[in-house]
Amino acid sequence: MSLSTTAPWLAYYGNMPKTIDYPHKTMYQLLADNARQYPKNIAYHFLGKETTYETFLERIHTTAKALVALGIHRGDKVTICMPNTPQALDCFYALNRIGAIPNMIHPLSASQEIAFYLNASNSKAILTLDQFYYKVAEILPELKNPCHIIIAKIRTELPGLKKLLFPLTATARAVQKLPKSGYILWEDFLNAGRKRTLPPDEGSFEDCGAILYSGGTTGTTKGIMLSNLNFNALGLQTIAASGYPNVIGMKMLSVMPVFHGFGLGIGIHTALIGGATCVLLPQFNIKTYAQTLKHQKPNLIPGVPTLFEALLRTEDLKGVDLSFLKGIFSGGDSLSPELKKKVDQFLKEHNCTEQIREGYGTTECVTASCLTPKEYARSGSIGVPFPDTFYKIVKPGTTEEQPANTEGEICLSGPTVMLGYMDNLEETMQTLRRHTDGRIWLHTGDLGQMDQDGFVYFRQRMKRMIITSGYNVYPSQLENIIDGHEKVLLSCVIGVKDPYRVQKVKAYVVPMPGVEPTEELKQELLAYCSKHIAKYAMPREIEFRKELPKTLVGKVAYRVLEEEANEQVAQ
Repeated sequence: MSLSTTAPWLAYYGNMPKTIDYPHKTMYQLLADNARQYPKNIAYHFLGKETTYETFLERIHTTAKALVALGIHRGDKVTICMPNTPQALDCFYALNRIGAIPNMIHPLSASQEIAFYLNASNSKAILTLDQFYYKVAEILPELKNPCHIIIAKIRTELPGLKKLLFPLTATARAVQKLPKSGYILWEDFLNAGRKRTLPPDEGSFEDCGAILYSGGTTGTTKGIMLSNLNFNALGLQTIAASGYPNVIGMKMLSVMPVFHGFGLGIGIHTALIGGATCVLLPQFNIKTYAQTLKHQKPNLIPGVPTLFEALLRTEDLKGVDLSFLKGIFSGGDSLSPELKKKVDQFLKEHNCTEQIREGYGTTECVTASCLTPKEYARSGSIGVPFPDTFYKIVKPGTTEEQPANTEGEICLSGPTVMLGYMDNLEETMQTLRRHTDGRIWLHTGDLGQMDQDGFVYFRQRMKRMIITSGYNVYPSQLENIIDGHEKVLLSCVIGVKDPYRVQKVKAYVVPMPGVEPTEELKQELLAYCSKHIAKYAMPREIEFRKELPKTLVGKVAYRVLEEEANEQVAQ
């Protein structure tokens, strides 16, 4: 019997289909089908302005003709260096329509990082906001090939009064005046292509649909080539796993960034091929977050744990009824059981009947590849594999499958697994391996285990392991314990160089609102830890912070804390 019929996790699918029929279509083609079926539904909401699917499809076609007029052809790469704005979505799907490839990067990337991304992808153009123009312009001499700069502005997408008042905002005042040449404004770019004719739609589901970037299993930046099928399969799997027959007419809070697999794959593409509305937020802050929840009432929220931790810190949601929330999905980073308990309690107190459902994935499979079933949550588990996706745990460094409840490297196989790393065959072959069962398996570089029922448990990135006095210590396990203290909001555990132990354990702690970071609290936490943590793994130091540094996608930036602590040791 095949794995597809014997996998133990299938018994916990509930109403979720065991397999899905994936159409042989591009991302654009699937979206266009949806737009024609639901033309008057709202595709996205942006800071008070709504755009229907019908209008969105017209905008995509206009942008596609403009790209052709600019000299962009099938197979060319164009870098999108944007927050979550309408222009970013228009350009992404327009590139897909003409068979070109979006190269997705963060707009807050440093100049040299942008130069790296443009050279690595051989991009022929870059779309960015006016406030980032000079950062891009200064690296033009370092580029291997000529690159058009297309400049978009937030103001042009705002509704009436907001557009009039925008020049008075801090964002507008921070933008340097643009020079007279060296770029093309978005409106001029669109106008240049209006009389063009679109080329035939020859896109294939097997084509590369986008390039995203990740450190992968080695920590070095690599371009990840993801196909149209990868994105479409993810969207259809996510909808199937949501617990609802469909998401037509629902609202998705699209706050995770468009350059990230979680934000693009689920926050945007899943919503758009499912007939839902993307509530686009170009920048995250607690006040905007609370206002959006109150006024837009999104039904679905995908986010990293820090997005949900922020719920506990906002003052603007006191007494607010959150019963409109129908799906709360956490991924992108490890969600401690204790933080889950705190957020679930918060949701319950605000009349929400749902709980956080934790998932797991990597950019090498776009993003999520498993999710906690709606009716079968298990403490500490990241859920069961999506339909048509298979997991196994292998002995690290091998393809040898481990027995149930045995720790090893997480491997997965399915329709969302990447095409490969851009121009890096060696690392592609190390990460994508054919096992004796004939399947191609993605070796994630993550440690975990699977129980006898197929529920998966994430333990740690293999490269984020502390070795102290010869013992292996996994930071996320200690964070789970520390987060369990009633006076702790969030923690991050790192290893610091130590001449005696090789590394010593240090914990950074953010106290709950209203709790003072005193010496007494430190001793209380150490006493608490001593009851739950082995002596060799005990934090040797606790440092209080008002907040922890975050990565560009909102994860706790443990590497920043590691560098900071180890620099202090070196001094």
